Amino acid sequence: MSGTAMLNVNDLFVSYGQSQAIHGISFGANRNETVAVMGRNGMGKTTLFKALMGVLPLKGGKVEVDGVDLSREESFRRVAGGIGYVPQGRMIFPTLTVEENLKTGLENAKNKEIPEEIYALFPVLFEMRKRKGGNLSGGQQQQLAIGRALVTNPKVLLLDEPTEGIQPSIIKDIAKALNEIRKLREITIVVSEQVLSFALDVADRLFVIEGGRLVHESTRANIDADRIKQYLSV
Repeated sequence: MSGTAMLNVNDLFVSYGQSQAIHGISFGANRNETVAVMGRNGMGKTTLFKALMGVLPLKGGKVEVDGVDLSREESFRRVAGGIGYVPQGRMIFPTLTVEENLKTGLENAKNKEIPEEIYALFPVLFEMRKRKGGNLSGGQQQQLAIGRALVTNPKVLLLDEPTEGIQPSIIKDIAKALNEIRKLREITIVVSEQVLSFALDVADRLFVIEGGRLVHESTRANIDADRIKQYLSV
């Protein structure tokens, strides 16, 4: 990967206690590109994303956004450095309204107004802006979590298992919104995923992670779907 990558991950090592979870992962993602990291549960997707976000410390390696090394920074500094993060399980605040949830993304921003384009991307959030986050469906909560990550205007958006537990019709909506966001903002999107159809709807390139290593890479145009399905089947 050339040095022009918006996100550059170089030789990443992450340990849980004594056991190594991520073994020397390297990949890059360009501006205005979506990359999918596919793999079964327990193969290291969430660990990788937590490490990129600074939730887990690195044993070795580098994470750079737009040429700036964020590897040793705390999570909130990584947000300031241009990373938006939608964790697995969405993690919205159930007792806050939709509007208040979105505003939690603006805590460190100069402008505390929710950008109108968030509501344009996710009209359901506008309709439900006074409703408590806990009263939304799983798919609506996912849209809220993505909206909250976007209010900081990130350069790189990380989405950990965005389709988990969401009905197929909403999965299509989320794919459409991600493609729209990318068009509007030309940002870099990295998603971890087990659903191949969703990955093919959004990603330019797909990686497969197995046992904490990247074992396969292909562009969407040259995808060997059967091979990827083999990696994903238990």
